[in-house]
Amino acid sequence: MSEPILSLRELSVSVETREGPRALVDRVSFDLEPGEILGLVGESGSGKSVTCRALIRLLPSSSLSVTGGSILSRGEEVLTMDDRRLRRLRGGTIGMIFQNPTSHLDPVMTIGDQIMESVRFHRSVGKKDARARAIEVLTQVGIPDPVHRLTNFPHEFSGGMRQRAMIAVALACDPEVLIADEPTTALDVTVQAQILRLLMDLRDRDGLSIILITHDLGIVAQSCDGVAVMYGGRICERGPMRTILGDAKHPYTAGLIACQPGEAPKGQPVRTIPGQPPTVGAMPSGCRFHPRCANARAACSETQPAMVALAPDHDLACHYPLGASEGGPRA
Repeated sequence: MSEPILSLRELSVSVETREGPRALVDRVSFDLEPGEILGLVGESGSGKSVTCRALIRLLPSSSLSVTGGSILSRGEEVLTMDDRRLRRLRGGTIGMIFQNPTSHLDPVMTIGDQIMESVRFHRSVGKKDARARAIEVLTQVGIPDPVHRLTNFPHEFSGGMRQRAMIAVALACDPEVLIADEPTTALDVTVQAQILRLLMDLRDRDGLSIILITHDLGIVAQSCDGVAVMYGGRICERGPMRTILGDAKHPYTAGLIACQPGEAPKGQPVRTIPGQPPTVGAMPSGCRFHPRCANARAACSETQPAMVALAPDHDLACHYPLGASEGGPRA
């Protein structure tokens, strides 16, 4: 197997509170392979977006900081990069599509100027070449009449077009990795399908590696190669998409699958996972999912389960996996 294009090891991110630092992301590890689409899934507040913002050291608040671990981009440590190298990483090596394009596209700059600004910084080219690249990338993401659209402002685009423009900005400098944070939120199903198809085409055509942050397992089933499931700031299960969706071993993963609308029996309401996700100030001891877990026993509240390999490509952190024989907690 080739070297991972991106590798996280034991990454932790904390927020400063009156009571001291509290972990939002706790020892998260995963690899992203060249050309892979990795789904990072979990309920809101599970730490998905914070994890991915930490990848480019662009945490959304000064009260947040990386407190441990390692982030390797092609073997180079991101956490110790100087400012100059870090600026080259952002946009040049790793691009990011933010969750709400309206709040991340500059309302007083044309779409063309926003793309050209990035191109001129990362590629050190003149205005003419930057404009040509802006037209090229708008064409690439399926925006019609790109020459005219260069002069449009974000408010002149529809929601789906703004999302495409955000993708164009992220792709302008040919990054190796694209982080897509809920890229289809608030879009109708037709536009959602178009955006997913676009991301998959970019992977197939250009070999782009993508981290797709989502809570929608239907999107994961359509587009992802691998899946990492997060809960309470920790990875609880990871593996190939077909394994995770077809043979989930963590009760939380199984709960997410059961909550999908298509899983409910005809005429019955959509199932839910009882309770609420933990807040940063009230993280439970042991396994963070145990207060909501039907399989929980004494060991679950006392000891954090270690991440172990069930198979060469399927990892799990659970004392009592689904389908396991009765007995004491799994090591």
